[in-house]
Parts: sequence; structure tokens; C-alpha cells
Amino acid sequence: MGPNPLWLLEDLARDLDLRPGMRVLDLGSGKGATAVFLAKEYGVQVWAADLWVDPTDAAAHIDRDDVVTLKAEAHTLPFAQGFFDAIVCVDAYEYFGTADNYLSYITSFLKPGGQLGVATPAMTREVRELGHIPEHIKKLVGWEALAWHTADWWRFQWEITELVDVTAARLQENGWADWVKWSHAVSEYRGERDDALDMLEADNGQYLTFAILAARKR
Repeated sequence: MGPNPLWLLEDLARDLDLRPGMRVLDLGSGKGATAVFLAKEYGVQVWAADLWVDPTDAAAHIDRDDVVTLKAEAHTLPFAQGFFDAIVCVDAYEYFGTADNYLSYITSFLKPGGQLGVATPAMTREVRELGHIPEHIKKLVGWEALAWHTADWWRFQWEITELVDVTAARLQENGWADWVKWSHAVSEYRGERDDALDMLEADNGQYLTFAILAARKR
């Protein structure tokens, strides 16, 4: 549902060790494209959880025995502790994962040594450092840009807890350019200009990209 989810997941997967038979939670799975990719490419069992997409509608798109769709809110997940080998979140973590105590909650569903992988919209500089939200970004997303952090911010946020060992925290070099390509494709498909294009063109790669984050539970 967000920009270029499969490109993001392909990049994120380079920093994960996904093996056949693993249990994987795709958190914020949208209509299921990322869940299908995980199941097909890596042979894992996927629980595709989303708050906004009806699980019956998602299942109709997916039609696979190795993907289970369900409706779930990210703070009240219906799973046993230590159930998953990996949790993956593509373009959704920014909606719920910036709270200081969320890492403790989400990693409670991972086995020891389990992996957490996140791809999330990012800034090349912190809004706090800038002292304001750049006007072209503010115009489209408003205060929600406060959740778009640098890779260094995420690394500190996770490492300071000593709950995980961070194995990747990087900004995509091509994040802005891929987002532009996606928005042009969406514009062509819909026959109208994508809302994000004005923001992206004004930014010209100065601030906007994606962060790729990976960690293992201690």
C-alpha cells in the first residue's frame, strides 16, 4: 500500500537470514504482496497481520496455504511470546514503532536469536536537528514526518535497550529515486498525478529516503 514495497523488502532481506520453515510475522502487511514474496522466495510460513485491510480481502489476493491473514493492532498482537523466528515490517513501523517501549513489546514475540527487520521512511537529518519540518514535506504529511528518522537515530534507539544486537541500520542510497519511480508508475496507472510527486520533486533527494534496519534478539 506504500511506495515500492517489494523493492524495499528485497533490500531488507539482504540483512536477514531467512530459511525454509521459519515462522515469520509480516506486520502491517497491507494487501499481502510482501507476505507472498516472503513465502515464495524463502519458503517461510507467514502470518500477515494488518489493521486496515480486511483479512478476507487480503486472503483473496494471496490464495496460499503458507500465508495466514489476520486483522491485528500492533500493540495488541494475538500471538504467544517467542512464537516467531522473524518479524518483518515494510513501510508501517513508523506508525507505531517509535515509542521508547515498543521494541520490548515486539521482540517479546521473537525467539532468542530471532530477527527483526524494518524498512521505514527516513530523513537524512533529524527534524529536531533542522528545527522544523521542511515545508514541502509538511505540506503532504504534516507532523507525521516526526516519525521519519535517520538510521543513526534508529540504531541508538534499539542499541540502548540492550534487548537486541543491531546488524544493520542504513539509509538507502537509492531510496528517494525509487520512490520517485514508484510515484510516476502510480500516476500512469491511475491516470492522475500521485500526491507524493510534488513533495519528492521539491526534495530532490535532499532529505527523503528509506531506512533499512535489522537486529537479532539477545
